[in-house]
Amino acid sequence: MSKEKQRREALLYHAKPQPGKIKIVPTKPYATQRDLALAYSPGVAEPCLEIEKNKEDVYRYTAKGNIVAVISNGTAVLGLGNIGPEASKPVMEGKSLLFKIFADIDGMDIELDTTDVDKFIETVKTIAPTFGGINLEDIKAPEAFEIERRLKEELDIPVMHDDQHGTAIISAAALINALEIAQKKIEKVKIVVSGAGAAAVSCTRLYKAFGAKAENIVMLDSKGVIRKDRENLSQEKMEFASDRKIDTLDEALKDADVFIGLSIANIMTPEMLLSMAKDPIVFAMANPDPEIEYGLACKTRKDVIMATGRSDHPNQVNNVLGFPFIFRGALDVRATKINEEMKMAAVRALADLTREPVPEQVNIAYDTTRLAFGKKYIIPKPFDPRLITKIPPAVAKAAMDSGVAKAPIQDWKKYEEELYQRSGNDNKVVRLMHNRARMNPKRIVFAEAELLDVMKAAQIVHEEGIAIPILLGNREIIEGLKKELDFDAEVEIIDPRSEETKEVRTRYAMKLWESRKRKGETQYSARINMGKRNYFGAMMLLEGDAHGMISGYSRSYPKVLRPVFEVLGRAKGVTNASTVNIMITDRGPLFLADTSINVDPNAEELAEIAQMTANVAGTFGFNPVMALLSYANYGSSSHPNARKVREAVRMLHERNPDLVVDGEIQTDFALDQDLCHNNFPFSKLAGKKVNTLIFPNLDSANITYKLLKGLHNAESIGPIMVGLRRSAHILQLGASVDEMVNMAAVAVIDAQEREKRRMAHMQGED
Repeated sequence: MSKEKQRREALLYHAKPQPGKIKIVPTKPYATQRDLALAYSPGVAEPCLEIEKNKEDVYRYTAKGNIVAVISNGTAVLGLGNIGPEASKPVMEGKSLLFKIFADIDGMDIELDTTDVDKFIETVKTIAPTFGGINLEDIKAPEAFEIERRLKEELDIPVMHDDQHGTAIISAAALINALEIAQKKIEKVKIVVSGAGAAAVSCTRLYKAFGAKAENIVMLDSKGVIRKDRENLSQEKMEFASDRKIDTLDEALKDADVFIGLSIANIMTPEMLLSMAKDPIVFAMANPDPEIEYGLACKTRKDVIMATGRSDHPNQVNNVLGFPFIFRGALDVRATKINEEMKMAAVRALADLTREPVPEQVNIAYDTTRLAFGKKYIIPKPFDPRLITKIPPAVAKAAMDSGVAKAPIQDWKKYEEELYQRSGNDNKVVRLMHNRARMNPKRIVFAEAELLDVMKAAQIVHEEGIAIPILLGNREIIEGLKKELDFDAEVEIIDPRSEETKEVRTRYAMKLWESRKRKGETQYSARINMGKRNYFGAMMLLEGDAHGMISGYSRSYPKVLRPVFEVLGRAKGVTNASTVNIMITDRGPLFLADTSINVDPNAEELAEIAQMTANVAGTFGFNPVMALLSYANYGSSSHPNARKVREAVRMLHERNPDLVVDGEIQTDFALDQDLCHNNFPFSKLAGKKVNTLIFPNLDSANITYKLLKGLHNAESIGPIMVGLRRSAHILQLGASVDEMVNMAAVAVIDAQEREKRRMAHMQGED
């Protein structure tokens, strides 16, 4: 993507459909006059009077306990420098967004128009009663040190400058694990720190708290090694000044065990890396370009243990692993501060988590057979669903043990369950899906590339590395759209009707005729059909010229389904293909089937649909908990419509006893764990969170998913086609660009899974 294109997209993202990235939504009913009378006058007086009598009741009756202020004066924003408070607001809104999606904390961004330390501190102190915690952000050093120190001393709520402590906590956890792999002791290793800003100072202090020795640490700033004989050193730099008679990074790195980079790109050369001790640990965390490029470092030293700040390499030191969960734990025990004990607890929890077996959902997200503790996995992945249930409890317990918790937790199991419920981890399906597709992108046919929105989707998947698009349609029209969209990348364009594809078209036509000559297909009709994009695209899949296909944006579902079925046919062992929609809801993802194909499936077909849907859930890293839905509950009706669902459940129990599935059951009982448990304690669903719904017919499935999408703005991924010989997926008519991008990712993942099964089968034969 060109810089100008990226600039336009970024501006459009922040401006449309409404400016900004966050908004306030009500949490209480407000439909009636009674609701409003309770929300405001006269009912609101009652909590006011209670809080007046006991100030701590503000946590009981208001949202204070779940609001963190994200405060900056815009003096040190990302890599942009001192750009001022207004210009920093998009970044602070972004931080608030991360608080919400990772830890369900309501972040409220506040930009202060002052560079005066006293004014800054006084303003924060004045507004502090509104908030449960203060996250300081993008404030330049050395002012950042004094602002944080004084606010921590003068306020009774958690305060943390994430630029300092976030990187420190994550990198300390990574360092502990890297040292274990290298079989080195932190008390003995020689550490070189490139950079002397807020993050570098905080990192080094934390390493010392874990045992690193001051005499073994060398810190450098833009002028070189910080030595005690240098003049005009700040208090922070003096803390790390060295007695050694060296001046350069080159000299400092000789025989060093650890390099911590928090400076600028490409300042470490291969020669410097070669001069380091055996099994060197290199954390090159400058962004977007590290102090030494990951591939170059690994090529230079096979024994290097490497981390960066980038997501496209192993061991990403990402602050999102820390700050949402640290504040979550601090808020949940109403801690009066975030102290060293809490930060160190977060470090230990992160380090320990890395050594535990990795959930399959994380392996799937990163398209690996098994992530395991080692040189390429020394820190958890940001998509790890365990972060929310591991880090906050560790932080909360440390707050309690160190005497700064006002509301100690009594029931830790219940607390862990509450964390999982509020985490939003289930709603990371789209991010997981895109990330997994990027790990091994496949050639995906866009059969309607002459249409603007389809081309936009193809451009996004190409630029994001999700898939390798193949554009079908008139070359002149497609080239015109590419120019209009500033899509200047070299991508494959195929016109099924052009002279240049005549030979391929003929070969495809004969292939189609051979497979369907006893089903009414003639050579003439096969040649005509191969000039049509959906036939041509499907045949590309069958012949191995592409890995997947999406179509259906501009035509009704049945019209696209027919050529796909005729060319590809059903997979071996499948009686009926079906479709699954993943609905991203407030309660997590729901897998719904069959939403598009089978009008009135019988019991056998329902069982097959359920089994294939369970496989889809597993593909995305979820253990299916399946309800076969009906208007009746467990034998309450003898009508054939209820009996067929009951029979399908019997078949599933018999054929796959380990599958968590039951029914026939009404939707409310399926979705309400307590309701199900209280009324049907014998059910396999009792007390479990259902995430997969199998509908008795197409009417109910299709209507339900479109109601969820239309009335509740639930994001829909699908319909995902299951049961075909290749990865072909048909969009709903008029699908949005985002929906097409998601479906392209689905097509890639589907193709990846098929490739894995094929490889496993070949290895089995060997």
